[in-house]
Amino acid sequence: MHNDLTKKDLELMKKELDERRIVLRPKLLEAVKVARAFGDLSENFEYKAAKQEKNRNESRIRYLENMIRTAHIIPEGGKNGGVALYDKVTVFLPEDNETEEFQIVTTMRKDPLHGLISVESPVGKALMGKQVGDIVHIQVDEHYGYDMEIRSIEKGQDDSGIPLNQY
Repeated sequence: MHNDLTKKDLELMKKELDERRIVLRPKLLEAVKVARAFGDLSENFEYKAAKQEKNRNESRIRYLENMIRTAHIIPEGGKNGGVALYDKVTVFLPEDNETEEFQIVTTMRKDPLHGLISVESPVGKALMGKQVGDIVHIQVDEHYGYDMEIRSIEKGQDDSGIPLNQY
């Protein structure tokens, strides 16, 4: 199992990992130590909150380490003017008589509620490499699928403006 990421995704994750290890971890350990000194741990809210925040940081560190370790670097550019990573794609959904716009991003930056679709999602996979005017079929499950027509492709690039997902 690997994660399809760009070089910039990897750089951002390494930067966050360093920040969490070098800066945040010592601060959180100190906060736990200070809160522990307040006395009775069974009724010490500050201790529980500090410990919880420290554990969240450690969990994020493990997550980032795993994502970096299993990363598979993918190119950002597309071929022949087809849909590629970071492109904004306007599609027409005949079934709903609606037009929608998606931006194709890596899994670490997806946010479907805001139109950021992962390159690994069914829609992202179906759109990759396709041209304006192509009809793309999305098979949701064995009983249902739908078509979309690509109306326009606006070429994009990773400007690091899309933040990494927290989880």
